[in-house]
Amino acid sequence: MSEPTATESRDIATASAVGRAVNVLAALLLALDEGSHQLTIVAERQSGTTVSAGLSLSVGAAPLRVTHDAEAYLRFLALLTFALEYSTVRHAVLVATTAEEPAARACGWTVRAGWLHPMETRELHDTALSRPDIPAPLRVAYPAPTLHHPDESAEERVHE
Repeated sequence: MSEPTATESRDIATASAVGRAVNVLAALLLALDEGSHQLTIVAERQSGTTVSAGLSLSVGAAPLRVTHDAEAYLRFLALLTFALEYSTVRHAVLVATTAEEPAARACGWTVRAGWLHPMETRELHDTALSRPDIPAPLRVAYPAPTLHHPDESAEERVHE
């Protein structure tokens, strides 16, 4: 049997990141609940260039339905996957803006160690002001909910 190659290791890491990206999207849908949401991910590559992707979706609960543009979904999922895999991405943030009356509300997460971690409202405002890719204006910002990893036990969630 031959030794694993770097390419095989990278394929495994990417496949794992794809699984985490799907789990992140499921956790986001649960955290954001019903409504019209704009998800924006902005990533800084190792080369210093930035890339962004947006995904508009509408979530309804009775019966459960999620509507979105398929091409935008694939682009968003690809960038989220590379951000979670983090070998080609130096830094990434994901902002969720929910359309509400009288003003939209937003929260955000930083991508670290292969998962999304909540941003404080001040960090979200600072990020939004410095990034033209993130929808503005952010009138109402709120602390992002913690997105629980599906492999996390109930005991691990209690100790956060």
